[in-house]
Amino acid sequence: MVGVSNVSLPLPSSDRADVAASLRSALIGADFTADGLLELLGAPAYAALARSETVPALRATRGDGALAALVRLFLLQENVAHARVADVLPVDALLESDWLVERDGGLAATVDVRPYGGPSGEDWFIVSDLGCAVGGAGGIGSRAEGVVLGVGGASTTLAGITVRTPVASALDLGTGSGIQALHAAQHATRVTATDLNPRALRFTRLTLALSGAPEADLREGSLFEPVADETYDLIVSNPPFVISPGARLTYRDGGMGGDDLCRSLVQEAGERLNEGGYAHFLANWQHVDGEEWQDRLRSWVPRGCDAWIVQREVQDITQYAELWLRDAGDHRTDPADYAARYEAWLDEFEARGTRAVGFGWIALRKTGAAEPSVTVEEWPHPVEQPLGDTVRAFFERQDYLRTHDDAALLAAHFKLAGEVVQEQVGLPGAEDPEHVVLRQNRGMRRATKVDTVGAGFAGVCDGSLSAGRILDAIAQLVGEDPVLLRDRTPAQIRLLVEQGFLLPVEA
Repeated sequence: MVGVSNVSLPLPSSDRADVAASLRSALIGADFTADGLLELLGAPAYAALARSETVPALRATRGDGALAALVRLFLLQENVAHARVADVLPVDALLESDWLVERDGGLAATVDVRPYGGPSGEDWFIVSDLGCAVGGAGGIGSRAEGVVLGVGGASTTLAGITVRTPVASALDLGTGSGIQALHAAQHATRVTATDLNPRALRFTRLTLALSGAPEADLREGSLFEPVADETYDLIVSNPPFVISPGARLTYRDGGMGGDDLCRSLVQEAGERLNEGGYAHFLANWQHVDGEEWQDRLRSWVPRGCDAWIVQREVQDITQYAELWLRDAGDHRTDPADYAARYEAWLDEFEARGTRAVGFGWIALRKTGAAEPSVTVEEWPHPVEQPLGDTVRAFFERQDYLRTHDDAALLAAHFKLAGEVVQEQVGLPGAEDPEHVVLRQNRGMRRATKVDTVGAGFAGVCDGSLSAGRILDAIAQLVGEDPVLLRDRTPAQIRLLVEQGFLLPVEA
């Protein structure tokens, strides 16, 4: 396992931009980048490192070489001899500014520095507490309250689903090590990053500086408190969403009961968004006895906002408790203490009538529409990241559908989205299929059943004919009353547009 985080070590000076720039230049010069690590370690060891398993990486870095030394120093938390990096790093400046310390006759890093490839091939670096760049199956192994994590699956998921259009202002709420602020800095004129944990703000400043990104406006405080009365074009948050009995770890436990933190965050976001602005959240929510989880989430959506909520995973309360007990390393404590903590989690869930916990994405768009579009769905299947363009297109289609009644749909022109395939399901040799499935090979990779009319309609949509004229032709072909076909088909067209199988085009 990666070494245990030690929050007692000094943090690098966050006001030495010159040192950060020199370190960045040195790391890139030594090929200490995402691509360089993949080439040095090989795919299996590189993937294992992302799971916090370091043995393959240790084996791959036994040789001399500057890059191997840097991997051991900044990723594997190994002592490295001064002579191995003296010609590569500005060692004196790094010691003076606390990026490095002398230990046991060698040099040791005070923070984890992980190469991170940007969406356009940028060489970025995420700075976090030692041993906390990722979680892994064994958890981060630290119960220090203010520990700051680095890159993980949740943070990359949020970055991937965020709409990346140019904006004037962006807010990263609960910034942690600054990953979302780093992404936002590429397309926002002004970035504000907040966190309840002052250590996290230090790490964000280090991440931005070491990645060569513009500085952000960093503010300490909980939720929207540091940005009272301010509004933004983009809000992103990977909040402390874990539903737990008490607030032990700042990075994951919000300190509110049940899923109240996520609910409050989503509900308050509407007042903080500018017209046309987007908000993106990761969240957990309770599945409560006697209540549909979809209804629970619909009640969170603020007025004046369209919403797209996707549940990606559901765990029963025992699975959920075990996951987060392992995350904190409680499974390696005294068995009696572990059992007591486990009991506390189950007691909390029982008191709230919670039978399971859902995890997923929440996207909002401020529209001010009198009748907002709120879509709540379950989609546990693989998707193709990044999904930012898919999210933006989804909301644009909601705008379209809101302003087009059935008559307008029949007068409109559509084309079949790219990389959609048709599958026919039925017994071998049967004259007609039992049902037809349209399947996307991009984005959400949806699949939806259609009848033979729907399949035929979608197959000839190339933008040249209106939907009504296509249906008239199908009616003549199958011997059906065209008026009846026009009456019953718009609902199917509306669904295919909403899910992205059909795209509206100008006549």
